[in-house]
Amino acid sequence: MPPCRPVLIALVTGLLAAHAITPAPATPARADDRPVLLRHATVIDGTGSPAQPDTDILIQQGHIARIGHALPVPAHARIIALHGQTVLPGLISDHSHVGQVSGIQNGAVNYTRANILAALAQYEHYGVLTITALGLNRSPLFDDLRREQHAALNPGADLYGVDQGIGTPDGVPPQNMFHLGADQVFRPTTPDEARAAVDRMADEGTDLIKLWVDDFRNGVPGAHPLPKMKPAIYRAVIEQAHLRGRRVAAHIHDLSDARALVAAGVDILAHGVRDRPVDATLISAMTQQGTGYIATLDLDEANYIFAEHPEWLEDPFLSYGLSPALRQQFADPAWRRKILAAPLTVASHKALAVNMRNLLALYRAGIAIGFGTDSGATPTRIPGFAEHRELRLSIMAGLTPLQAITLATGDAARLMKLSDRGTIAPGQLADLLVVQGDPLADPHALDRLQQVWHRGRLVAGPLPGQFQSGQAPVTP
Repeated sequence: MPPCRPVLIALVTGLLAAHAITPAPATPARADDRPVLLRHATVIDGTGSPAQPDTDILIQQGHIARIGHALPVPAHARIIALHGQTVLPGLISDHSHVGQVSGIQNGAVNYTRANILAALAQYEHYGVLTITALGLNRSPLFDDLRREQHAALNPGADLYGVDQGIGTPDGVPPQNMFHLGADQVFRPTTPDEARAAVDRMADEGTDLIKLWVDDFRNGVPGAHPLPKMKPAIYRAVIEQAHLRGRRVAAHIHDLSDARALVAAGVDILAHGVRDRPVDATLISAMTQQGTGYIATLDLDEANYIFAEHPEWLEDPFLSYGLSPALRQQFADPAWRRKILAAPLTVASHKALAVNMRNLLALYRAGIAIGFGTDSGATPTRIPGFAEHRELRLSIMAGLTPLQAITLATGDAARLMKLSDRGTIAPGQLADLLVVQGDPLADPHALDRLQQVWHRGRLVAGPLPGQFQSGQAPVTP
């Protein structure tokens, strides 16, 4: 991940209930803090309620103080008129990764403070203001950064997540693909070792426990399967995690694994079911147990989409998130031909189509659904840009723009049990995006970022070369 542009990471001055996740503390007050009054905006509040036209938002001490029409102006307030613009809550990713990628390479060598902070800054400038990094993290660095981001000591997205996570010996997550360090994932061989791994992570303060239950064939016919986690291991993990007051999120691909894990009491399916349509048996079990779901639609699309659309390199909204090496790769005709001819590309197209149908079916069934992309796990899952693609794909799957926005804000906060963000209401953190236009009528407006407010401070304006009012981005 390249360093974030200095001009974009400069701060512009002036301008939980259950389990381990707790709200971040308020940003410390500063002598130069003044109230900010955003006026005459259309507000989408993250609850699923209809948009509120011509609405004012008063920000004080990093929080939303009032919302309404024609609010009185406090003394010394800074007033910002937002005619023709829409304010929505900052985006929340329930499934991302940090410190795994630099440029076009994965590996433990990338797990550095500077690289992680650069990624968090990139998320922030795309308007993704809270992320949950689901595993492959190293203690104590991850624990230190998590505390620092909660206290707003560094620029960048707030950080929650899983410490190491629990995989399978010689299996998933595959060592040869991700070049992981031995300290980035536990690979227990017995239930007792699995329980000990849970205890280690719980003692470190992990927000969740992560399981990888998959053989990594990824729907490719004839692909050699990796060893899959034995039921005795994941049952021990789930039981011990619940004893330690931690929820368990599971990496899955197949319907059969989703069924088995829900029956074992898993709390969150951290990827969508991508091999077959979900059925009444799974929906009933998830409903009864309150199992959460994160579709990660962008995961499969990111395997091929940049090879199919080299013209996207002209889109400044994408360009901001590209390292020079990744841009060069996307521009290489030989790389594009290789990707387009790969069996994984055909399988990924099919997986995305199944995943989109399953997201819509589970949404309509009332399952608790969050929002995430697996961004940061591989080079093509681009932090920040991936979340905007996930919004678009959710709409393409059949959700309305309002439903998709609610999924990425209020619903995502609810799934992670974060009660102080995700909606625009008095007392909530002032984590806000300002976009040009009406995203309910034109989803492209979600990419026309004008301002990003994080805990009541303006941290970003339009990205370099960003489209102005009336212009549409390249991406469909």
